[in-house]
Amino acid sequence: MIKKSEYFKTLCNVSRAFGTTKEKEVLLDMIVKGAIDTMGGKAASLFLEDEKKGVFVTVSQAGLSENYIHSDFIHSKREVEGILEGGFLVFYDATSDLRLDNRDLKTAEGIKSILVVPVLVRDKAIGVLALYTAEHRNFDKDEVNFLSAMAEQGGMAIQNARLGERIRKNSELFHKLASGLNSCMDVHKILEIMAEDMCKALGMIGATVRIVNEKKNTIDLVYDYGLSSSFIEKCPAAIEDIEKDALSGTTIIINNVYIDDRVKHKEDMTREGIVSMLCVPVRSRDKVIGVMKMYFGVERQFPEDIIMLVNAIAHQGGLAIQNVSMQILLKQEAGLDVNGIAIDTSLFE
Repeated sequence: MIKKSEYFKTLCNVSRAFGTTKEKEVLLDMIVKGAIDTMGGKAASLFLEDEKKGVFVTVSQAGLSENYIHSDFIHSKREVEGILEGGFLVFYDATSDLRLDNRDLKTAEGIKSILVVPVLVRDKAIGVLALYTAEHRNFDKDEVNFLSAMAEQGGMAIQNARLGERIRKNSELFHKLASGLNSCMDVHKILEIMAEDMCKALGMIGATVRIVNEKKNTIDLVYDYGLSSSFIEKCPAAIEDIEKDALSGTTIIINNVYIDDRVKHKEDMTREGIVSMLCVPVRSRDKVIGVMKMYFGVERQFPEDIIMLVNAIAHQGGLAIQNVSMQILLKQEAGLDVNGIAIDTSLFE
Protein backbone atom coordinates (compact mmCIF):
# COMPACT_ATOMS: atom_id res chain seq x y z
CA MET A 1 0.00 0.00 0.00
CA ILE A 2 1.50 3.31 -1.10
CA LYS A 3 1.49 6.04 1.53
CA LYS A 4 -0.44 9.19 0.66
CA SER A 5 2.59 11.18 1.80
CA GLU A 6 4.52 9.73 -1.15
CA TYR A 7 1.82 10.95 -3.54
CA PHE A 8 1.98 14.40 -2.00
CA LYS A 9 5.78 14.51 -2.12
CA THR A 10 5.88 13.57 -5.82
CA LEU A 11 3.20 16.11 -6.77
CA CYS A 12 5.05 18.82 -4.84
CA ASN A 13 8.28 18.00 -6.67
CA VAL A 14 6.54 18.28 -10.03
CA SER A 15 4.80 21.53 -9.03
CA ARG A 16 8.11 23.05 -7.92
CA ALA A 17 9.64 22.09 -11.25
CA PHE A 18 7.14 24.34 -13.01
CA GLY A 19 8.77 27.31 -11.31
CA THR A 20 12.35 26.30 -12.14
CA THR A 21 12.18 25.10 -15.74
CA LYS A 22 10.20 25.91 -18.87
CA GLU A 23 11.42 22.85 -20.75
CA LYS A 24 8.36 20.76 -21.55
CA GLU A 25 10.40 17.59 -22.12
CA VAL A 26 12.00 17.83 -18.67
CA LEU A 27 8.62 18.20 -16.98
CA LEU A 28 7.02 15.35 -18.92
CA ASP A 29 9.92 13.02 -18.14
CA MET A 30 9.63 13.94 -14.45
CA ILE A 31 5.89 13.13 -14.52
CA VAL A 32 6.43 9.75 -16.20
CA LYS A 33 9.30 8.71 -13.91
CA GLY A 34 7.49 10.06 -10.85
CA ALA A 35 4.46 7.90 -11.64
CA ILE A 36 6.64 4.79 -11.94
CA ASP A 37 8.62 5.39 -8.77
CA THR A 38 5.68 6.43 -6.59
CA MET A 39 3.26 3.74 -7.77
CA GLY A 40 5.79 0.92 -8.04
CA GLY A 41 5.20 0.48 -11.74
CA LYS A 42 7.34 -1.23 -14.35
CA ALA A 43 7.04 1.55 -16.94
CA ALA A 44 4.94 4.51 -18.03
CA SER A 45 4.19 6.40 -21.23
CA LEU A 46 2.64 9.74 -21.99
CA PHE A 47 0.88 9.99 -25.35
CA LEU A 48 -0.28 13.05 -27.27
CA GLU A 49 -2.85 13.10 -30.03
CA ASP A 50 -1.76 13.15 -33.66
CA GLU A 51 -4.93 14.59 -35.23
CA LYS A 52 -3.99 13.69 -38.79
CA LYS A 53 -3.23 10.02 -38.04
CA GLY A 54 -6.02 9.61 -35.51
CA VAL A 55 -3.78 8.05 -32.83
CA PHE A 56 -1.97 9.10 -29.67
CA VAL A 57 1.80 8.81 -30.09
CA THR A 58 4.45 8.58 -27.36
CA VAL A 59 6.11 11.86 -26.32
CA SER A 60 7.68 10.66 -23.08
CA GLN A 61 8.31 7.20 -21.66
CA ALA A 62 10.44 5.24 -19.21
CA GLY A 63 10.97 1.56 -18.54
CA LEU A 64 10.08 0.17 -21.98
CA SER A 65 12.32 -1.51 -24.55
CA GLU A 66 13.02 0.10 -27.93
CA ASN A 67 11.17 -2.73 -29.67
CA TYR A 68 8.01 -2.04 -27.67
CA ILE A 69 8.20 1.76 -27.97
CA HIS A 70 8.19 1.72 -31.77
CA SER A 71 4.99 -0.36 -31.86
CA ASP A 72 3.13 1.31 -29.03
CA PHE A 73 0.24 3.68 -29.78
CA ILE A 74 -3.37 4.14 -28.74
CA HIS A 75 -6.29 4.47 -31.12
CA SER A 76 -7.91 7.75 -30.03
CA LYS A 77 -11.48 7.14 -31.18
CA ARG A 78 -11.80 3.79 -29.51
CA GLU A 79 -9.83 3.65 -26.28
CA VAL A 80 -9.81 7.29 -25.31
CA GLU A 81 -13.60 7.55 -25.54
CA GLY A 82 -13.73 4.73 -22.99
CA ILE A 83 -11.25 6.55 -20.78
CA LEU A 84 -13.31 9.72 -20.82
CA GLU A 85 -16.58 7.94 -20.03
CA GLY A 86 -15.25 6.57 -16.75
CA GLY A 87 -12.36 8.92 -16.13
CA PHE A 88 -9.84 6.08 -16.49
CA LEU A 89 -9.34 2.57 -17.91
CA VAL A 90 -7.90 -0.49 -16.21
CA PHE A 91 -6.60 -3.51 -18.11
CA TYR A 92 -6.11 -6.16 -15.43
CA ASP A 93 -4.61 -8.69 -17.85
CA ALA A 94 -2.99 -6.74 -20.67
CA THR A 95 -1.88 -9.94 -22.40
CA SER A 96 -5.42 -11.16 -23.04
CA ASP A 97 -7.68 -8.10 -22.95
CA LEU A 98 -9.25 -7.81 -26.41
CA ARG A 99 -9.52 -4.03 -26.09
CA LEU A 100 -5.73 -3.81 -26.48
CA ASP A 101 -3.55 -4.23 -29.55
CA ASN A 102 -0.11 -5.85 -29.64
CA ARG A 103 -0.88 -8.28 -26.81
CA ASP A 104 2.01 -10.54 -27.83
CA LEU A 105 4.41 -7.64 -27.40
CA LYS A 106 2.99 -6.90 -23.97
CA THR A 107 3.63 -10.53 -23.01
CA ALA A 108 7.21 -10.33 -24.25
CA GLU A 109 7.68 -7.01 -22.44
CA GLY A 110 6.50 -8.49 -19.15
CA ILE A 111 3.51 -6.17 -18.83
CA LYS A 112 0.65 -7.58 -16.78
CA SER A 113 -1.68 -4.68 -15.91
CA ILE A 114 -2.19 -1.16 -17.27
CA LEU A 115 -3.88 1.94 -15.83
CA VAL A 116 -4.68 4.72 -18.31
CA VAL A 117 -5.97 8.22 -17.51
CA PRO A 118 -6.64 11.17 -19.83
CA VAL A 119 -4.45 14.25 -20.17
CA LEU A 120 -6.97 17.08 -20.24
CA VAL A 121 -6.63 20.69 -21.35
CA ARG A 122 -9.79 22.76 -20.92
CA ASP A 123 -11.87 19.56 -20.61
CA LYS A 124 -10.54 18.24 -23.93
CA ALA A 125 -8.40 15.08 -24.03
CA ILE A 126 -5.14 15.93 -25.76
CA GLY A 127 -3.43 12.74 -24.66
CA VAL A 128 -3.25 9.90 -22.14
CA LEU A 129 -0.88 8.80 -19.39
CA ALA A 130 -0.43 5.02 -19.03
CA LEU A 131 1.19 3.13 -16.14
CA TYR A 132 2.37 -0.45 -16.76
CA THR A 133 2.98 -2.98 -13.98
CA ALA A 134 4.95 -6.23 -13.91
CA GLU A 135 2.28 -7.96 -11.84
CA HIS A 136 -1.49 -8.25 -12.09
CA ARG A 137 -2.98 -5.39 -10.17
CA ASN A 138 -6.31 -3.86 -9.21
CA PHE A 139 -5.79 -0.11 -8.86
CA ASP A 140 -7.54 1.56 -5.95
CA LYS A 141 -9.16 5.00 -5.89
CA ASP A 142 -6.09 6.74 -4.48
CA GLU A 143 -3.88 5.33 -7.22
CA VAL A 144 -6.30 6.43 -9.93
CA ASN A 145 -6.57 9.90 -8.41
CA PHE A 146 -2.78 10.22 -8.13
CA LEU A 147 -2.12 9.21 -11.75
CA SER A 148 -4.91 11.56 -12.85
CA ALA A 149 -3.26 14.40 -10.90
CA MET A 150 0.06 13.62 -12.60
CA ALA A 151 -1.69 13.66 -15.98
CA GLU A 152 -3.19 17.04 -15.08
CA GLN A 153 0.31 18.34 -14.37
CA GLY A 154 1.35 17.01 -17.77
CA GLY A 155 -1.55 18.80 -19.42
CA MET A 156 -0.48 22.06 -17.74
CA ALA A 157 3.11 21.60 -18.92
CA ILE A 158 2.01 20.90 -22.48
CA GLN A 159 -0.45 23.80 -22.50
CA ASN A 160 2.11 26.25 -21.14
CA ALA A 161 4.73 25.10 -23.62
CA ARG A 162 2.30 25.29 -26.52
CA LEU A 163 1.11 28.74 -25.46
CA GLY A 164 4.62 30.09 -25.14
CA GLU A 165 5.70 28.62 -28.46
CA ARG A 166 2.54 29.85 -30.18
CA ILE A 167 2.99 33.39 -28.86
CA ARG A 168 6.61 33.40 -30.04
CA LYS A 169 5.71 32.07 -33.47
CA ASN A 170 2.74 34.42 -33.80
CA SER A 171 4.94 37.41 -32.96
CA GLU A 172 7.54 36.34 -35.50
CA LEU A 173 4.87 35.62 -38.09
CA PHE A 174 3.14 38.97 -37.62
CA HIS A 175 6.43 40.84 -37.86
CA LYS A 176 7.39 38.98 -41.03
CA LEU A 177 4.03 39.30 -42.78
CA ALA A 178 3.36 42.88 -41.66
CA SER A 179 6.80 43.95 -42.89
CA GLY A 180 6.07 42.36 -46.26
CA LEU A 181 2.68 44.01 -46.51
CA ASN A 182 3.93 47.46 -45.56
CA SER A 183 6.76 47.40 -48.10
CA CYS A 184 4.80 45.92 -51.01
CA MET A 185 3.49 47.88 -53.99
CA ASP A 186 1.93 44.91 -55.80
CA VAL A 187 -1.62 43.98 -54.81
CA HIS A 188 -1.18 40.40 -56.03
CA LYS A 189 1.80 40.01 -53.69
CA ILE A 190 -0.17 41.57 -50.83
CA LEU A 191 -2.97 39.05 -51.35
CA GLU A 192 -0.42 36.24 -51.59
CA ILE A 193 0.98 37.20 -48.20
CA MET A 194 -2.50 37.43 -46.67
CA ALA A 195 -3.72 34.08 -48.01
CA GLU A 196 -0.90 31.78 -49.09
CA ASP A 197 1.68 32.69 -46.46
CA MET A 198 -0.95 32.55 -43.71
CA CYS A 199 -2.08 29.12 -44.93
CA LYS A 200 1.43 27.72 -44.75
CA ALA A 201 2.10 29.25 -41.34
CA LEU A 202 -1.12 28.12 -39.64
CA GLY A 203 -1.61 24.73 -41.28
CA MET A 204 -4.67 25.67 -43.34
CA ILE A 205 -5.71 23.78 -46.46
CA GLY A 206 -6.85 26.92 -48.27
CA ALA A 207 -7.95 30.53 -48.13
CA THR A 208 -9.86 33.11 -50.16
CA VAL A 209 -9.90 36.89 -50.17
CA ARG A 210 -13.00 38.66 -51.46
CA ILE A 211 -13.45 42.41 -51.92
CA VAL A 212 -16.79 44.22 -51.93
CA ASN A 213 -17.97 45.58 -55.26
CA GLU A 214 -20.36 48.30 -54.16
CA LYS A 215 -21.60 49.01 -57.69
CA LYS A 216 -22.80 45.42 -58.20
CA ASN A 217 -23.53 44.67 -54.53
CA THR A 218 -21.34 41.56 -54.80
CA ILE A 219 -18.24 40.31 -53.06
CA ASP A 220 -15.67 39.55 -55.75
CA LEU A 221 -13.00 36.88 -55.43
CA VAL A 222 -9.59 38.52 -55.85
CA TYR A 223 -7.34 35.72 -54.57
CA ASP A 224 -7.57 32.06 -53.62
CA TYR A 225 -5.03 29.49 -52.50
CA GLY A 226 -5.06 25.74 -51.91
CA LEU A 227 -8.64 25.13 -53.09
CA SER A 228 -9.86 23.25 -56.15
CA SER A 229 -11.23 25.13 -59.14
CA SER A 230 -14.53 23.24 -58.83
CA PHE A 231 -14.95 24.44 -55.24
CA ILE A 232 -14.10 28.03 -56.17
CA GLU A 233 -16.56 28.00 -59.08
CA LYS A 234 -19.40 26.97 -56.76
CA CYS A 235 -18.76 29.81 -54.29
CA PRO A 236 -21.32 32.49 -55.14
CA ALA A 237 -20.44 36.14 -55.64
CA ALA A 238 -23.63 37.12 -53.83
CA ILE A 239 -23.11 38.29 -50.26
CA GLU A 240 -24.32 35.49 -47.95
CA ASP A 241 -25.12 35.67 -44.24
CA ILE A 242 -21.59 34.81 -43.09
CA GLU A 243 -20.13 37.48 -45.36
CA LYS A 244 -22.69 40.00 -44.08
CA ASP A 245 -21.63 39.34 -40.49
CA ALA A 246 -17.95 39.64 -41.39
CA LEU A 247 -18.59 42.83 -43.36
CA SER A 248 -20.19 44.28 -40.25
CA GLY A 249 -16.84 43.77 -38.50
CA THR A 250 -17.51 40.43 -36.78
CA THR A 251 -15.08 37.51 -36.83
CA ILE A 252 -16.94 34.30 -37.69
CA ILE A 253 -15.64 31.10 -36.07
CA ILE A 254 -16.87 27.78 -37.45
CA ASN A 255 -15.40 24.88 -35.46
CA ASN A 256 -17.21 22.23 -37.48
CA VAL A 257 -18.80 23.10 -40.83
CA TYR A 258 -20.90 19.92 -40.84
CA ILE A 259 -23.00 20.83 -37.81
CA ASP A 260 -23.06 24.63 -38.02
CA ASP A 261 -26.34 25.94 -39.46
CA ARG A 262 -24.66 29.11 -40.71
CA VAL A 263 -22.68 27.13 -43.26
CA LYS A 264 -24.15 26.47 -46.69
CA HIS A 265 -22.75 24.20 -49.40
CA LYS A 266 -21.82 21.53 -46.82
CA GLU A 267 -21.49 18.82 -49.47
CA ASP A 268 -19.00 20.91 -51.43
CA MET A 269 -16.99 21.52 -48.27
CA THR A 270 -17.03 17.80 -47.46
CA ARG A 271 -15.61 16.98 -50.88
CA GLU A 272 -12.97 19.67 -50.40
CA GLY A 273 -11.95 18.21 -47.02
CA ILE A 274 -12.91 21.33 -45.07
CA VAL A 275 -13.81 20.84 -41.40
CA SER A 276 -13.24 24.21 -39.67
CA MET A 277 -13.34 27.75 -40.95
CA LEU A 278 -12.52 31.32 -39.96
CA CYS A 279 -14.08 34.33 -41.68
CA VAL A 280 -12.53 37.70 -40.81
CA PRO A 281 -13.18 41.23 -42.05
CA VAL A 282 -10.57 42.90 -44.26
CA ARG A 283 -10.41 46.47 -43.02
CA SER A 284 -8.98 49.66 -44.37
CA ARG A 285 -8.87 52.02 -41.43
CA ASP A 286 -12.48 52.21 -40.19
CA LYS A 287 -14.06 50.69 -43.28
CA VAL A 288 -14.51 46.98 -44.02
CA ILE A 289 -13.66 46.45 -47.69
CA GLY A 290 -13.76 42.68 -47.89
CA VAL A 291 -13.63 39.26 -46.25
CA MET A 292 -10.87 36.69 -45.82
CA LYS A 293 -11.90 33.06 -45.30
CA MET A 294 -9.49 30.46 -43.97
CA TYR A 295 -10.21 26.73 -44.24
CA PHE A 296 -8.83 23.91 -42.07
CA GLY A 297 -8.86 20.15 -42.71
CA VAL A 298 -9.35 19.20 -39.03
CA GLU A 299 -11.73 20.40 -36.35
CA ARG A 300 -10.06 23.34 -34.67
CA GLN A 301 -10.60 25.40 -31.57
CA PHE A 302 -9.34 28.93 -32.18
CA PRO A 303 -7.67 30.58 -29.17
CA GLU A 304 -7.82 34.32 -28.74
CA ASP A 305 -4.22 34.93 -29.83
CA ILE A 306 -4.83 33.21 -33.20
CA ILE A 307 -8.00 35.28 -33.74
CA MET A 308 -6.05 38.44 -32.95
CA LEU A 309 -3.26 37.42 -35.34
CA VAL A 310 -5.46 36.73 -38.36
CA ASN A 311 -7.47 39.90 -37.77
CA ALA A 312 -4.28 41.94 -37.50
CA ILE A 313 -2.93 40.51 -40.76
CA ALA A 314 -6.28 41.04 -42.51
CA HIS A 315 -6.26 44.65 -41.29
CA GLN A 316 -2.67 45.20 -42.39
CA GLY A 317 -3.52 43.68 -45.76
CA GLY A 318 -6.54 45.96 -46.16
CA LEU A 319 -4.42 49.02 -45.34
CA ALA A 320 -1.74 47.92 -47.81
CA ILE A 321 -4.31 47.45 -50.58
CA GLN A 322 -5.85 50.84 -49.89
CA ASN A 323 -2.47 52.55 -49.78
CA VAL A 324 -1.44 51.10 -53.14
CA SER A 325 -4.82 52.02 -54.60
CA MET A 326 -4.46 55.63 -53.44
CA GLN A 327 -0.94 55.90 -54.82
CA ILE A 328 -2.02 54.62 -58.22
CA LEU A 329 -4.96 57.02 -58.35
CA LEU A 330 -2.67 59.94 -57.47
CA LYS A 331 -0.16 58.94 -60.13
CA GLN A 332 -2.92 58.54 -62.71
CA GLU A 333 -4.25 62.01 -61.87
CA ALA A 334 -0.74 63.40 -62.28
CA GLY A 335 -0.31 61.62 -65.60
CA LEU A 336 2.53 59.45 -64.28
CA ASP A 337 3.36 55.92 -65.44
CA VAL A 338 2.01 53.17 -63.16
CA ASN A 339 3.38 50.20 -65.08
CA GLY A 340 4.58 47.33 -62.92
CA ILE A 341 1.98 47.88 -60.20
CA ALA A 342 -0.72 45.22 -60.47
CA ILE A 343 -4.04 46.49 -59.16
CA ASP A 344 -7.61 46.79 -60.33
CA THR A 345 -8.50 50.14 -58.81
CA SER A 346 -12.19 49.73 -59.67
CA LEU A 347 -12.49 47.18 -56.88
CA PHE A 348 -11.58 49.75 -54.26
CA GLU A 349 -13.43 52.86 -55.41
